[in-house]
Amino acid sequence: MVAIFASVLLFTSETFACACCAEKGDYSISTQTPDKSKIELLSEMKFDGAVQLYMTAAEFEVIKGLSSIQAGYNENNWETTPNFFTLENMFAAKSWKLNFKTADGKTGTIVLPLPTQMVSFKADIHDTTEGEVSLYKEWRFKGTVGSGNGFFKSSILKPTTYFLVLQGRGNHCDNAEDFRNWRLEVTGKNADYAFFGKMN
Repeated sequence: MVAIFASVLLFTSETFACACCAEKGDYSISTQTPDKSKIELLSEMKFDGAVQLYMTAAEFEVIKGLSSIQAGYNENNWETTPNFFTLENMFAAKSWKLNFKTADGKTGTIVLPLPTQMVSFKADIHDTTEGEVSLYKEWRFKGTVGSGNGFFKSSILKPTTYFLVLQGRGNHCDNAEDFRNWRLEVTGKNADYAFFGKMN
């Protein structure tokens, strides 16, 4: 009887542990309401202080809304010193508050209210050769920018929208430390720019 009970406990423990396991070929995408557990994880996540402006070969010709920092950005030679921006961030009261500062002292703050829906994406991208499968993950948030000041102010006309993606790796169970990179795109009548960086 003791042996049977021990076997049941072992089976239950292994089953519970494998609820988080990822298998080869895994793929899932779902739209959901950010629940309490996800909001708690978001409050634990911090963006790294070094930020980069997404830039193509066309440079500022295809960027809209950041003309006030263009001269300083070009003077600092973004190709050799890409970290022209530093960032302090906070997630509280279901909003991200991102405080940017440029190398030449200009500041700008943008507030991103948490949308009512988010997308969770997980997939085996077939780059795990040995051991447990590590899924590529994204949490995607599309919403309306709450406000912007400083060098963001002129670009934030309602309704300016944002698309924030948190990128990471891990198993089926989500943890704050799984997410290691982020990308933010801001789009509107006076806005078309994106930033990206790492997460602590």
